[in-house]
Amino acid sequence: MIDLLKAVVLGTIQGLTEFLPISSSAHLRIFPELFGWGDPGAAFTAVIQIGTELAVLIYFRHDIWRIGKAWVLSLAKPEWRGHADSRMGWYIIVGSLPIVVLGVLLKDVIEKDFRNLWIIGCTLIVMGIVLGVADRLSRNDKVIKHISLRDAVLMGLAQALALIPGVSRSGATISMGRALGYEREAATRFAFLLAIPAVVGAGLFELKEIPGGDNTYGWGPTIVATVISFVVGYAAIAWLLRYVSTKSYTPFVLYRVALGTATLVLLGAGILSA
Repeated sequence: MIDLLKAVVLGTIQGLTEFLPISSSAHLRIFPELFGWGDPGAAFTAVIQIGTELAVLIYFRHDIWRIGKAWVLSLAKPEWRGHADSRMGWYIIVGSLPIVVLGVLLKDVIEKDFRNLWIIGCTLIVMGIVLGVADRLSRNDKVIKHISLRDAVLMGLAQALALIPGVSRSGATISMGRALGYEREAATRFAFLLAIPAVVGAGLFELKEIPGGDNTYGWGPTIVATVISFVVGYAAIAWLLRYVSTKSYTPFVLYRVALGTATLVLLGAGILSA
């Protein structure tokens, strides 16, 4: 029962933080440690992210169907190869390659060394500042239809930085998108679409670690957390897209810096263990 209650809390945290540029993996590392629950493990974190990506699949189902259909048709019909949606399909595939390749090559480092809270505290602060600068200096003159292969690769490389907890997958991708001049909604929407292959792939890859491996919880709590993350995550997507259409990322920047600073202070005081 205690593990199920923990799963509800962690699933809620995952759903609230996955799409906001504040790093869900950092929150799933910091707060369990603060509550005295210990590190839930990289496998648990990866698997419950499937819930939030299912929310993306459902929320963007019309976009995904349209892009997928155009991409498949372009494989057999040359007249579809210049279509915007078929190109978007290729951009998502190509943009996903950096995080997939590095995720496989650096698996052991990611699951052990990168989960150190000193690293997470620093990345929360540094990448928060990067997001704030990119958002403030952006030309803000590109919409999603302007995405090119070069831009997709650059945003894919930025997304790969999220292999380090504290960076934030959406935050890194959005920062690069804003630096390239994309409007907030365009950068955010592409960040969501770009994350689908990487997150779903990572979650499926880590299924074998549950139970066992470095996962603290068994199948029951993991499934509960995944379902909760889906419900909360779906609401978070809708809210964030409405929010960024009229407002800046400044509150998220301030929150990241505050959480990163608090984490480092608590580590220095011995209240948290790295």
